[in-house]
Amino acid sequence: MKMYFQTIILYFKFAILYHGATASGTQCKIQGLVADCRHLKLSSIPSDLPVNITVLNLSHNQLKHLSASTLSQYSQLQVLDAGYNVITKIEENLCRVLPFLQMLGLEHNQFSHLSVHYFSYCSNLTELYIQFNRIKEITGNPFTNLQELTVLDVSHNKLVSAKLGTELQLQKLQRLALSANKITQLKNDDFDFLNSSTLYQLDLSSNSITEFEFGCFHKIGSLHRLLLDNVVLRSTLAKQLCAALSQTDIAELFLRNTHLKIQNSTFVELSKTNLTTLDLSNNKLTTVQANSFQWLHRLEYLQLENNSIQHVTPKTFAGLENLRYLNLKKGLSQVESLIDDYSFQELGNLVVLNLEDNNIASIRAHTFSGLRSLKYLSLYKSSIVDLKTISNKTFVSLAESPLVNLNLTKTKISKLQPGAFSWFKKLKKLDIGLNSISQMLTGEEFRGLSEIEVIYLSYNMKLILSSSSFMHVPSLKILMLSKSAIASLNIQPSPFDCIKNLTVLDLSNNNLANLDKDVFRELRQLQVLKLQHNNLARLWKSVNPGGPVLYLSGLKELQILDLQSNGLDELPDKAFQGLYKLSNLDLSMNNLNFLPDVVFNDLKSLKSLHIQKNLITSVEKDVFSQLFSNLTVLYMGFNPFDCTCESIFWFVTWLNKTNSSIPGLNTQYMCNTPPSYHNHSVVAFDISPCKDVAPFKDAFVISSSIILLLIFTVFLIHFRGWWLEFYWNISVNRIFGFKEIDHQEAQFQFDAYIIHAKNDINWVNKYLLPLEQQDQKTMFQFCLEERDSEVGISELESIVNSISQSRKIIFVMTQELLKDPWCRRFKVHQAMQQVIQQSRDSIILIFLQDIPDYKLHQMLCLRRGMFKSHCILTWPAQSERIPAFHQKLKVALGSTNRVQ
Repeated sequence: MKMYFQTIILYFKFAILYHGATASGTQCKIQGLVADCRHLKLSSIPSDLPVNITVLNLSHNQLKHLSASTLSQYSQLQVLDAGYNVITKIEENLCRVLPFLQMLGLEHNQFSHLSVHYFSYCSNLTELYIQFNRIKEITGNPFTNLQELTVLDVSHNKLVSAKLGTELQLQKLQRLALSANKITQLKNDDFDFLNSSTLYQLDLSSNSITEFEFGCFHKIGSLHRLLLDNVVLRSTLAKQLCAALSQTDIAELFLRNTHLKIQNSTFVELSKTNLTTLDLSNNKLTTVQANSFQWLHRLEYLQLENNSIQHVTPKTFAGLENLRYLNLKKGLSQVESLIDDYSFQELGNLVVLNLEDNNIASIRAHTFSGLRSLKYLSLYKSSIVDLKTISNKTFVSLAESPLVNLNLTKTKISKLQPGAFSWFKKLKKLDIGLNSISQMLTGEEFRGLSEIEVIYLSYNMKLILSSSSFMHVPSLKILMLSKSAIASLNIQPSPFDCIKNLTVLDLSNNNLANLDKDVFRELRQLQVLKLQHNNLARLWKSVNPGGPVLYLSGLKELQILDLQSNGLDELPDKAFQGLYKLSNLDLSMNNLNFLPDVVFNDLKSLKSLHIQKNLITSVEKDVFSQLFSNLTVLYMGFNPFDCTCESIFWFVTWLNKTNSSIPGLNTQYMCNTPPSYHNHSVVAFDISPCKDVAPFKDAFVISSSIILLLIFTVFLIHFRGWWLEFYWNISVNRIFGFKEIDHQEAQFQFDAYIIHAKNDINWVNKYLLPLEQQDQKTMFQFCLEERDSEVGISELESIVNSISQSRKIIFVMTQELLKDPWCRRFKVHQAMQQVIQQSRDSIILIFLQDIPDYKLHQMLCLRRGMFKSHCILTWPAQSERIPAFHQKLKVALGSTNRVQ
């Protein structure tokens, strides 16, 4: 099956190079050059796939044969998996139409035999899988042309012989799997066909082999690894096997679950080999006779896991002077096993000793004597009676060992005496977690650990730290003190002042309630600080006596901080001050609601924020905008969000445009209030109504200023606009004069002809004629019918001449004018006719009364829109505005007559 996994890996090697999945008409999944047609109940090969695919997976279908004609269109195929079908044979031309085929999977089909023609043209094939079929015998030489084949798996068939050919072939084969067949005998000539092969692995596991003929493995050019797991090896058969392997190149031998009984002569024939690895796991061994391994001088790796060895003596491992790795995990008896003094004395080159999960009677003064090269010793989960109290004599037998890693996890230790580890001058890692240690650590317990870097003390009964607890381990870099009932660290000097090189400190799950403000002061190299599941809420409250305790100050190298489940409901402004390198912050499962605006200002490197399961209702821009700018992942779910514009408008806007990862966005970020959004996702909140009232300070100030200025201007114009206009006109007219220069106009005798009703003559005399008596620069000459009509001609002719000799025509608009038939029918009509004939824009309307536009049109056929706005004047009701009226009239009289 290991070979089968290599096929899957090969699939991914091709698939990883390409992206973008599509689907063909047959529902096959196409990803780059890989076509996945599994589990589609296909009875024939799809013909509509891309012709350039290199990997085709047809497994788990109902194919009865592989059509060469259909596959010919996929001539670039390198991998073809047709496993888990009902195929009974393949066409001779299969490999001819697939010249680049390298891997062919035919596992779990219904082959009963292999024809010599099946693989005639498969010269480029490197892997062939035919396991789980019904093949009973292989006749002829079906693999002769497979010159590049490196993996051949014919396991789980019904083969009765390991002979797969009669002539030399498969020169490049590296792995051959014959496991789970019905092979009962390995004959001398079974592997003749491999005489020129350098075989790395031969798997004969799970066969009922009863005989190994001498020399049966000699015919293999070279054999590195042999697997015979689940083959029952009685004493005689085991010796036959060793004899058959004698004088071969075998280096690794796996004999797991073979019911092997080891005698001192079992492996004698292996002395003529270069065996370096021997796996005897799961054999239920109870005894190993003395000197049983004396023949294996080159052995480096010995696996004795899951056995029941009752007694280990100095002769048990005799002769294994080159052994480097010894695995005895669960290898000793379920009851107390004995390990005599000097049992490992001949293992001078042993580097790793695994004694995990055993019941050992005791560790004696010379139990480990002789292990001069031992670096890794694990007693994890082992029950050792005299290990409950570790004294300076417990591991005296390891005094000569250059141990760097000692694992004493779950060994029921309850007390450490002074100098308990004083023998381990080169120890780097000490694991004594998950024990029952209950004591004050004075520091003497770790005396002698001059090179220690990691101490794991988590999950002990009760540890009380003192100022000197770690004074002998200044090289310490990682200290794990989780769940050890450390209730207080309110001591000076701090227990951690001596370990200035510490980079990781775990104080989680201790119900800590008191920390001195300088407890971490000397930990300038600290990168990871775990304080989750404690009770530190009081220290950061503003009402705390003396103010908040800023115990994180000075940790400038801190990168990971975990404060989960501390009952925090308040954060001081300077809680995280100076933590410029912090990249991961966990504040989840607390009671946080309102956060200071500046609390996160120094967290410029934060990439991951966990603040889920708090009481946060509002995500304000002032608090989070800078923090969120560099985030790559945010965990903020399970908070009672208030889905209103004031609370989450900015947050929802940020969610819509951010590239940060937000796990659980649609399911964990739910609104709590108002009722209309209760239990709805935050992302469903409609922000469009918020945009008009978005709290943008600058925009608000500018818009407010403009509105106030506009209101002031409106009031000024409404109440004093005439005054502004008056002085504006005065200023302009003093500079440019009243009259516009019109070069095309003829010379007129009068500036204006006045048309008025008889009852309005007094108003004309009082308010218009005085303009004729002003200074020379602003003097005007008006034409009045009563005063200036010509003598000796008719009245009608006089009116016509007066109008034509006047530059402007003034209509004094009153109700009387509209009722006066002479003015209405002749004067107004004559004035309009001359204006039209001469294309002059010369009429000025002065309204003494309010006359609706419709009435003006009805009586005089005029509309206000026919005239320039500055030529339509209204007589003011207030006497103080009369000068302004005169100023406007002067402007109108001086304006051009040209039609615009």
